[in-house]
Amino acid sequence: MIGSKTDDNEWRMDNRKINNGGTDKIDNSRKGQRAVKKRTKEILDLLEQEYGTDYKCYLNHENAWQLLIATILSAQCTDARVNIVTKDLFQKYPAVSAFANADLKELEQDIHSTGFYHNKAKNIIACCRDLEVKFGGEVPGSLEDLTSLAGVGRKIANVIRGNIFHEPSVVVDTHVKRISKRLGLTKEEDPVKVEFDLMRELPKDRWILWNIHIIRLGRTICKAPTPNCAECFLQGVCIDYANREKAKKTLKKIPGKKKEAAKKTADEKKKAAGKTADKKEESSKEDGR
Repeated sequence: MIGSKTDDNEWRMDNRKINNGGTDKIDNSRKGQRAVKKRTKEILDLLEQEYGTDYKCYLNHENAWQLLIATILSAQCTDARVNIVTKDLFQKYPAVSAFANADLKELEQDIHSTGFYHNKAKNIIACCRDLEVKFGGEVPGSLEDLTSLAGVGRKIANVIRGNIFHEPSVVVDTHVKRISKRLGLTKEEDPVKVEFDLMRELPKDRWILWNIHIIRLGRTICKAPTPNCAECFLQGVCIDYANREKAKKTLKKIPGKKKEAAKKTADEKKKAAGKTADKKEESSKEDGR
């Protein structure tokens, strides 16, 4: 399950800390805030120039419950594969009630190619039963209600909130986590902490677009494990790229330094050997007197 209750509690604790000014992760200096905001704006402007401002969801759906199920299926699976599966799946199960009453083994076979099909099938059935019992078959809009559903954590909840209810939300998938870190907008590994860093760093009206733009960038240019920096339009504002280039320059200098150090060591040894020879020669002369 993506986004556990423990994650939510941890996020709330971090939220309180930040609101109370009790975290050392925030640069409270005016200079620091100006620098971060200026670079962040440059990143956002470049993304908008490249990708525009159209809102696009990569999972095919016609309504809220279809997107909910598609997003559950997307865990550790490509959106393209999910779209292939849901094309037939949503015809076979045309309503929430159909999924709620589905046979577990049969549903597992229907979604087998998305991976982790045992847990996904179990969560989809339980989730749809929750929708039927708790919410009259409708998908709720609040984060609290969404995360009360089986198989639904913060990531899935934010997908629904952003795409269905148009509530500003940050979805931290593998692309958003990886690229946000490369761009220097977070240092965290935990998705919930990354989400909060981005909520703090990005203007609220750009949260949803950030998800769309970064996912597209991650699929085409800034891939894992090796980004295609030569073609990236964010070169000039990317912390990771700057560090990579700095490392390359350092590596180029190392062989020369090693040679200089080796030469210096050799000269010192030669000089020391010369002094020893001179002393031996002087000793021999003294012995012969």
